[in-house]
Amino acid sequence: MSLDGLTSEQAARARPNVVPRRSSRSLAAIIRANVFTLFNLVIGVLWALILIFGEWQDGAFGLIMVANVLIGVVQELRAKRTLDRLAVVVESPVTVRRDGTERRVPPHQIVLGDLVVLGPGDALLVDGEVVAADGLEVDESLLTGEADPVRKEPGDRVLSGSFAVAGTGLFRATAVGTDAYAARLAEEASRFHLAHSELRDGVARFIRYITWLVIPIGALLTYSQLNNSVDFATAITGAVAGIVTMIPEGLVLTTSIAFAVGVVRLGRRRCLVQELPAIEGLARVDVLCLDKTGTLTAGGMTLDRVLPLREDRPVDEALAALTAADSRPNATARAIADRFPTSSWRPLATVPFSSGRKWSGADFGPHGVWLLGAPDVLLDPSSPECAQAAGLASTGARVLALCRTSRLPGDEPPISRTDPHADAEPVALVALEQRVRPDAAETLAYFARQGVDVKIISGDDPRSVSAIAAGLHVPGADRAVDARTLPEDEDALGRALDDATVLGRVSPRQKQLFVAALRRRGHTVAMTGDGVNDVLALKEADLGIAMGAGSPATKAVAQVVLLDNRFAALPHVVNEGRRVLANIERVSGLFLTKTFYAIVLSLMVGVAGMMFPFTPRHSTLVNAVTIGLPALFLALAPTVERARPGFVPRVLRFAVPAGVISAFAVLLAFGLSDGGTLEESRTAAVLVLFLTTWWVLVLVARPLNRWRVTLVATMAGLFALALATPYVRHLFELNLGDPRDGLIPVGIALVAAAGISIGVKVAGTLRT
Repeated sequence: MSLDGLTSEQAARARPNVVPRRSSRSLAAIIRANVFTLFNLVIGVLWALILIFGEWQDGAFGLIMVANVLIGVVQELRAKRTLDRLAVVVESPVTVRRDGTERRVPPHQIVLGDLVVLGPGDALLVDGEVVAADGLEVDESLLTGEADPVRKEPGDRVLSGSFAVAGTGLFRATAVGTDAYAARLAEEASRFHLAHSELRDGVARFIRYITWLVIPIGALLTYSQLNNSVDFATAITGAVAGIVTMIPEGLVLTTSIAFAVGVVRLGRRRCLVQELPAIEGLARVDVLCLDKTGTLTAGGMTLDRVLPLREDRPVDEALAALTAADSRPNATARAIADRFPTSSWRPLATVPFSSGRKWSGADFGPHGVWLLGAPDVLLDPSSPECAQAAGLASTGARVLALCRTSRLPGDEPPISRTDPHADAEPVALVALEQRVRPDAAETLAYFARQGVDVKIISGDDPRSVSAIAAGLHVPGADRAVDARTLPEDEDALGRALDDATVLGRVSPRQKQLFVAALRRRGHTVAMTGDGVNDVLALKEADLGIAMGAGSPATKAVAQVVLLDNRFAALPHVVNEGRRVLANIERVSGLFLTKTFYAIVLSLMVGVAGMMFPFTPRHSTLVNAVTIGLPALFLALAPTVERARPGFVPRVLRFAVPAGVISAFAVLLAFGLSDGGTLEESRTAAVLVLFLTTWWVLVLVARPLNRWRVTLVATMAGLFALALATPYVRHLFELNLGDPRDGLIPVGIALVAAAGISIGVKVAGTLRT
């Protein structure tokens, strides 16, 4: 089989690897999600009934529905454009061989039959068959759950969704686009969905329960109005007023807008959110696991010094030969190659470096077999050379041991379980300087102030990690833990991790186990990383955060990608999540207060067989100035309140007492105004409804600051302007009659406001 790959003409005719973007959905899907909803169907039917049987002024709620749809579509399109633009930036090109030469192409330009080049950290984006391999090991754990990398030889099948962890190879693409294994799996799950989202689940539960309540209560209310109204149009108008008010249509809109605006704001900071509800995960994080390399330290390293342990060994030549034997060198190998660039030795066999082994090696024939890797893996732990390496590591340096041995470990599987130091002769120690990011200390201090527990996890020597953490003033940095000493029992491991801050010699599999153990103990865990050894942990975490310069496999599984590789961007990411979550909780209290007072009013009116106390035009006016307009501002307001679990019960403890008390106050005002005209009675009810729900707005907006005081005062001013303007009064059928009669509704509203404050406070002390 030719290893030249396809010709350009063949590639132009072949099927390309076209798959939907994970971070975005189509325009049609956005329109469907915003237009074709159950609430829009109900409101649309009610709007049609009003336009047919009622007065056009009572159909203003239909225009608000249209505006909601348009705003929702526009905001999601803005988010889509941001996501698509950033997704192109973060997309890692793939190396393919065509016309006998290697070239880099975007993932969507891979075609069926292409010869794809693989190296450590490369994600497999299409299915294929291996045609050449040099120590190629592929991690298939995301597909099979099997932890150990799989050695691949020519003729073996490889699947998209896996990634290379060691060695190099070539495979021919046999399935692309939606035919590839990973793409078929993706069709089983929503691209716009986290495994668990308390916010989305909570809103969905509210909508589900309210839908079941609206049907029987709406039927009761309609029957009552038809029996007690003088004409059919009045009955329909009263029934529509109750049913429309029960529907929290703005809650879904506001939630979508908050998420979409969050995506756009993060996009301006060069943060790609690959799953929209990941913003919620940002707010709930209470444990942040940091991979040291590439997160706290910059990606590159410099060779500090080489300490020969044997005078009669060609140290420089061996280091140059080992780095030259690696066709895809990592940062460590590149730093050594910068000092020792050329070698005349040629390898007969190689074992590539992997994070699981923590060493690499090569057989150079007459020059011997050489190994380079972690001293505590290659050397006898009781040897003086190992002690010397430990002393160097305690300064914060990354230390490697260069050894000569009689055989090349790894000839017999499994490679990761060989004992390389059985007859290894220590020849030299290599110390590399790691550059700490200048913004790392300030960023870590931010998380400490916010109560986020930071765990620094690394495959390096614990002493080296401890020294770097101590320089960044990390609490507990002097108590670094060697991960190889940790218990395997899940509960015992979780307890040990709660007490540990700095962990070294962590294997890729252990990183995943650590994240899982912390999650089992009730923590919301975020994991940052940039290397292929972080992929499993990123996938396991509630929120995976990858660096833009990281490996393709890392960026493929992360929910958030920091395109500028700036660790200092994380506080902004977390703050944006907290803003979205806290503000959605605020506006949920507003919308559900409306829902509950409408439910109570409809029940009482239906059972008592009386006229509904207001019309749709009245509810449109009150809802606009106490819920709709302020909710848009509150949903986008700045806040850094830390997220707390229990979103649904907390909102209900606020909305139920506020809604019930508001409903009783409205009915009382409506009943006490029975001596006047129906228009005057309804005006009294509307006045009480405004004052009580305006007070709910004041409570929701707390803690009050200058702009929030301005917001609630402006809403009160708008309602007062409506009462003072003759045309608006006529449009909304508002008639106070004798001004002294207005004192009764005001008095009722004041008592109700006090009752709401007490009821909300008492309900807030309850725990479900």
